[in-house]
Amino acid sequence: MKKLVSLVLALCMLLSVVAVASAEEKVVINVWRKTFNLAQPDQEQVKKVEAAINEYIADKANVQIVLTDMAGEYEDQAKLALANNEIDLLWTASWEATIGTNDLVPANAVADITDYLPGTALYGSMSEGQWEATKYNGRNYFIPVYKDNVEGYDFMFRKDVVDQYGWDISTVKTLADVEPMLIQAKEGGLKYPYLTQKTSMFYRWNIDKFDFFTADASTNFFAVDRASNEVVNVLATADYVDFCKLMGKWGEMGLIHEDDWTKVTTDTTTQSQDWAMSWWTDIPVNAEANARYGQEVVMTPATQRYAHSTSALGSCYAITTTDEAKIKAAIDFMGLLYTDSKLADMYTFGIEGEDFTYTQEEGQTIQHVTQTSEKYNHSMWESANATIVTPLNNEPDDKASLYDAFNGGALTSCAAGFRFDKTPVEAEYAACQALFDQYGFVLENGGVPADAVEDYIAQYQADLDAAGFQTCLAEFQNQYNAWKAQ
Repeated sequence: MKKLVSLVLALCMLLSVVAVASAEEKVVINVWRKTFNLAQPDQEQVKKVEAAINEYIADKANVQIVLTDMAGEYEDQAKLALANNEIDLLWTASWEATIGTNDLVPANAVADITDYLPGTALYGSMSEGQWEATKYNGRNYFIPVYKDNVEGYDFMFRKDVVDQYGWDISTVKTLADVEPMLIQAKEGGLKYPYLTQKTSMFYRWNIDKFDFFTADASTNFFAVDRASNEVVNVLATADYVDFCKLMGKWGEMGLIHEDDWTKVTTDTTTQSQDWAMSWWTDIPVNAEANARYGQEVVMTPATQRYAHSTSALGSCYAITTTDEAKIKAAIDFMGLLYTDSKLADMYTFGIEGEDFTYTQEEGQTIQHVTQTSEKYNHSMWESANATIVTPLNNEPDDKASLYDAFNGGALTSCAAGFRFDKTPVEAEYAACQALFDQYGFVLENGGVPADAVEDYIAQYQADLDAAGFQTCLAEFQNQYNAWKAQ
């Protein structure tokens, strides 16, 4: 009998050990992210970073990550992987095509994490206002990167050109104010006095009175007038006509080069010495712009800053699994990522001594990061919490407080929290988007002479209407009215 009892006790102890071991098995989550700083990350180095992260968090969370990091092919590959249920945690954004925030929710491809967030380290890493601003239809589906989470734009100038001509850019309040400067730059031999960066965002950043919500930068036909809180067809407004006429005038004067409206210019054009002025997203620290353009640039505000969900979700993460254990594990990992500076630095910059170094130069009160790798390299804005990631060497010591002040000083849009779901009119919307590629791009980048703008817009509108524009506009109006009535 004693032997039997001992055997039973031993068996129970064994089962207990097995149970504990089982409970401590790591929950594996597949993390997908995009790099904007490299043409292509080195996959061997990505795996080294993955291993370093897993080693660091081993005693901090019951989580193990499998990291996928890629560049230009990210959207296509992520879309395929999502369809095959191969992603648990996905980097995305409101402006992303096919895998953006406006695509994931209607497709039921993202987990509703509203009830999982309270009481977690992740939820406590940001203000309640941040979580409210990033809700989609009143629910939390996304984890915002705490960055410049409001929308505003700047006039951007090459500093050497400003110094050369002695321009006082603080006097620039409207787009028309820069015309004498652009003329001077052209007479000085610059090929691109005004470099539009061939973007359909072009009119958005300069027409401050409208709030745009479609997230597709190439088809922002619909907006809310901030003064009246009413939906407008942007193409039918005097603001849009006047803007396009100015662009057309500058195109005729050679202040905007045809390379912009014919899409010849590239990202490397902005790194050249051929331009004087362009535009930039308003952010608290402009070191990233200097790095991106390979030269020092200076800014002055073009618009007010507004808080709304499109800007707040301009960089975020989505939990795309339905497995509850993985949902909780992903939230635990993100909680660590947003509160642990060492982890945030590894996730952003890579391995210390291989991909980056810590330095503290004279006059600096804290350590800074110098990125040294062409194998693994990310920016803070697409990685983690701005108040946790160590500042780059050319960023100020008080970067964290600057971001807090920047976000806190924004105006709140009358339409903050509204999201447009284009699913009911997807075919019509796609047809309108194709027409933007035909008409809108050249119109907004200076390719239509000023005296031809009104006729051009009329033809543009007629073709849009034939493609279903009015159906899209009515759907936008109905959704906005329903949202306002809540």
